Amino acid sequence: MRETSARLLRLLSLLQMRREWSGTELADRLRITPRTVRRDVEKLRDLGYPVDSTVGVGGGYRLGTGAEMPPLLLDDDEVVAVALALRSGATHSVSGIGDAETRALAKLRQVMPSRIRSRLEALQVDVVDRGPAESAVDAGLLTTVAAVCHAHERLRFDYRTHDGASSRREVEPHRVVRSGVRWYLVAWDLQRDGWRSFRLDRMDPKTPTGPRFTPRELPPGGAAEFVARGIMRGTSSVTARVLLHAPFDTVAPRVDGWWGTIEPVDDEHCALGLGGSSLESIADWLAAFEVDFTVLDPPELRDACGLAARRHTVIAERYLRA
Repeated sequence: MRETSARLLRLLSLLQMRREWSGTELADRLRITPRTVRRDVEKLRDLGYPVDSTVGVGGGYRLGTGAEMPPLLLDDDEVVAVALALRSGATHSVSGIGDAETRALAKLRQVMPSRIRSRLEALQVDVVDRGPAESAVDAGLLTTVAAVCHAHERLRFDYRTHDGASSRREVEPHRVVRSGVRWYLVAWDLQRDGWRSFRLDRMDPKTPTGPRFTPRELPPGGAAEFVARGIMRGTSSVTARVLLHAPFDTVAPRVDGWWGTIEPVDDEHCALGLGGSSLESIADWLAAFEVDFTVLDPPELRDACGLAARRHTVIAERYLRA
């Protein structure tokens, strides 16, 4: 009975993850037969969960909407994930929710089965209390900006740049992005007729919000990639772009969004944009990839790569003679 209940909870979690699943997909994920999936779906319906099904090619299961939905349930791993996030102080980039974190964790512990509570107690985490980050965003501001993104409503706000200058902006907000302890809004700037990213901790939104708008297609790579490129430009003295003679999937795991962006070109090549304190430092980074490459921009990087190659050769010869 306990195994069946755990499987039902896992099935319910899968149905909540995406709009529709085929019976075969659910059977593979749960490691059961399609016939057992059908029986488990009927059990969920008996418990009051409205699971809709369609037959034929392309048919499957989806979690429907209903007025008598039972309370939200989390499986073991989901409970531990939520509790660890609350306990570890992972929200220092957001201010104004410290008491709410404590209350939420206390309530979660009250309803934890003993087996889950034991797992959590074994994962003791001590956190150095440094208070909210300097760039922490008030929870109310974060939810306000996220709400206008969801509702596709124009937003007006006063904005402070890094040098203290202030201006009034009006934008079409599209996405909220978190990078480290900083929060950004990716939006279409109506005055400047282009995509911009704004730090939320420098914004002072005005009410009421503006009229609704039709969302635009985000920049290539999406909102997070757009923010990463902006951060790289803002923190790098020089930037470069090269063509790596290697597949995208081979190189991508080695590129950190803080200093580089990567995009596929074809099956055997990918384009890498990266920044650094100097062209010499970029040349050293490229050597670490250990793949052939072609410099696209700037041309001066070719000379820097030549100098780096000669320097590495001298060091290698000294090492071999030692």
